[in-house]
Amino acid sequence: MFEDRAVLCGANAYEKKYYLNPDFQTLPQQIQDELQIMTVMFAEEIGGIFTVEYDEMGNLELRTEALEADAMYDEIGGALRIKQLQEEKRELFRSLELFYQVFFLGMDAPEEDAASMED
Repeated sequence: MFEDRAVLCGANAYEKKYYLNPDFQTLPQQIQDELQIMTVMFAEEIGGIFTVEYDEMGNLELRTEALEADAMYDEIGGALRIKQLQEEKRELFRSLELFYQVFFLGMDAPEEDAASMED
């Protein structure tokens, strides 16, 4: 199941690093910057490792994990923060899903999304 996933980006609080999958370097710089800020802030606030990934159908999933020995990791806060991000960034995430589904998976854009792209 894991091999059917594609990591878009992630941040690691342990190594103080941010990662953007090179396959997504074509995203506009503003979107790349927004993803970097979001993931780094999450990792700093909650701890652990935070990733934004596509599942096999092109849906975005926000995932967080921590080392077993990490007593500072806020698992409950992480789940709440993910829900908050899903609400706040709904439009960004939907656009990123559509981008991946069309350009990476070769799917047709849903009619309602195609119509809104023409406006």
